[in-house]
Amino acid sequence: MSDMTTSYRHDPNRRSGATATNRRLPQRRALVLPLVLVVIAMLTLAGLTYSELMVAERRAALSAAQQAQARASADSGLELVKLLLSKDVETQTAMGGWYDNPSLLRGMLVYDHQRPERRSRFTVIAPRYEPYTSASVRFGLEDESTKLNLNTLSLADQYAEQGARRLLLGLPGMTEQIADAILDWIDEDDDPRENGAEIDYYASLTPGYAPRNGPLQTVEELLLVRDVWPEMLFGSDANRNGLPDPNEPTEALLVQSESFDETINRGWAAYLTLWSKETNLRPDGRKKIDLNQNDMQTLFEELTEAFPDQPLWALFIVLYRQNGPTTSQPTLDIPPELTQAIDLTRKPKAKLSTVLDLIDARTEVTIPDQKNQSRKVVLMSPFVSVPELMQVYLPLLMDHVAVNTSPEIIGRINVNQAPRAVLAGVPGMTTELLDRILSTREPDPAKAPYNRRHETWLLEEGLVTLEQMKALLPFLCAGGCVYRAQVVGYFDRAGPAVRIEAVLDASQKPPTILMWRDLSHLGRGYALATLGIESWE
Repeated sequence: MSDMTTSYRHDPNRRSGATATNRRLPQRRALVLPLVLVVIAMLTLAGLTYSELMVAERRAALSAAQQAQARASADSGLELVKLLLSKDVETQTAMGGWYDNPSLLRGMLVYDHQRPERRSRFTVIAPRYEPYTSASVRFGLEDESTKLNLNTLSLADQYAEQGARRLLLGLPGMTEQIADAILDWIDEDDDPRENGAEIDYYASLTPGYAPRNGPLQTVEELLLVRDVWPEMLFGSDANRNGLPDPNEPTEALLVQSESFDETINRGWAAYLTLWSKETNLRPDGRKKIDLNQNDMQTLFEELTEAFPDQPLWALFIVLYRQNGPTTSQPTLDIPPELTQAIDLTRKPKAKLSTVLDLIDARTEVTIPDQKNQSRKVVLMSPFVSVPELMQVYLPLLMDHVAVNTSPEIIGRINVNQAPRAVLAGVPGMTTELLDRILSTREPDPAKAPYNRRHETWLLEEGLVTLEQMKALLPFLCAGGCVYRAQVVGYFDRAGPAVRIEAVLDASQKPPTILMWRDLSHLGRGYALATLGIESWE
């Protein structure tokens, strides 16, 4: 037994095997720890990645929700504008009007929340054109009649020589070459004007194209016209807010007009439109009385009904139509039998070119006397050119009668609100007259005197003579029925903003949208304090 023990103890193979086994076991255990650490690191990284992905998804979902909320706020503003324009004039005035109404159109709360970054509002905003020392805004709409309607320019040539060109030349930086090129682009013929361009020029370009030769579809289409560049059309107002911003050029790219602001050029697009028009109806919405109608019985009855307290008005208008004008001296003693002698079955001899033809007019009438013998008398118009009297009768005439009884008149310019750059091109408009208009007018219809509902207030208040007013009448109006709204939907603190622009036709109820576009890519455009949030920026 001792030999066996001795042999076991001294067996070199057995001892070395046991030692190797004992040495390898700790090494295998040591490999497990790095593997566990790698697995833990990978699981941690996966968890972190998943967490970041979920946070990003949450932020994206919140951003999308805020964007939708901002757009809904802007849409709410547009709906309020439509509601306001659907009301009659008296109701609009009671609501604060559409021109500058911060209590209704500035910072209106759409969705309330205790956190300001979740609280959304809208503001309806527009540039202010009055001659202030710096650019400013108001909270309301723009009347499209304050702009030059490109699609009705050709009508100006019917009333003044080179009338269309003169209207365009009122714009800052406009030249005769560009004006003629614009008119050639719009007119229906292929005959170039003195400085214009027609299909021969555009076909020679690479690639070639043809002029529109018809109504424009967008103002931006002018970029296709020869020599018209984006800087001319859009000016230095990159974000289309009508204000000089720090990131915009400090020097105008075009010759500055003497408009409300000399520090920024908004470009021609700010002064141009395709949609301006006005309603030509009586205050109650009925069609105006046609002074040039052929049925004298109907004319007399309609005038008597419209002016029951002024029987001489209907009498004179009918007799003037039947007998025509005269330059003879008026008869001082008008016989009382004149009213019985009127023959409403007689056909008219003369037509009126404008309602203003009635002012200071005379007509010669043959009437029978008591001996059944006829004699001639010269009637003097009851509408005399005395400013104090014109302020009484002329608004009434303009309210109820017309020589153009179309329910709509397209393209005339709103003398109460149009900027200097637009009014300056009106044929017959002098610098002196323009200065007087700008210093005298009241742009807000809710604050304007009664007689300024019509463009003839220039005559009534002595700014122009009767002949000057007749020349200006085809080009001027006192207000239109198509409006431009710029609506901003935003939050009380940092968040997305949506800015939309729409043109609405209020000649029908409810108003219809003629144009809509999203300006959100140009930014919010206005400081939160301007829009109506004083606490955050």
